[in-house]
Amino acid sequence: MTASKPRQKQDGRRLRSAASRKRIVEAMRDLVREGSVSPRAEEVAARAEVGLRSVFRHFDDMEGLYREISELILAEVRPMLLLPPPSGTVDEIIAEMIDRRTKLFERIMPFRMAADANAYRSAFLAADRNRMNTEFREIMRSALPAGIRKDRTLIEALDATLSFDFWRRLRIDQKLSVAQGKRVVEAVTSALLAAHRRDKG
Repeated sequence: MTASKPRQKQDGRRLRSAASRKRIVEAMRDLVREGSVSPRAEEVAARAEVGLRSVFRHFDDMEGLYREISELILAEVRPMLLLPPPSGTVDEIIAEMIDRRTKLFERIMPFRMAADANAYRSAFLAADRNRMNTEFREIMRSALPAGIRKDRTLIEALDATLSFDFWRRLRIDQKLSVAQGKRVVEAVTSALLAAHRRDKG
């Protein structure tokens, strides 16, 4: 009975620490979603309703925090990533891809911008960015017919046009609405496919 009390205290502290960390991760996620690229410890503590010392203690493990936030975001968008590959004609495939990506990019926009801003000091964020870009590229390639995949220049141009970086420029730097940005992406991809057909025709 007496020996179990220290263990119970340890278990209680561990549970409180885990609950505190969970609140901190969720607070950081929410602050980033609201536009804070690098939330300050004071903001996180206030949102998570934990002590500032607790935040600083967990901030010593930023790589772990970034990983946990990434997992939360991935859980939110996973249904969009698990949709079956688009099918139909090349134009229909590209149109469906544009529709899916614009919706997905809008969901992840604040998190991706925050990740890009902090990637220089986080090996995890840098690797996660590269992984996501590679996955998007492979999803695109796998959905397109062999004749398109063999055209290296076209594939590279489509990959750039359908990328998050292009979408971010349209939405943030050029201040286009979602509808306007989508029309630009559609116009560029249509021009690329038209040029490909002329070259092959």
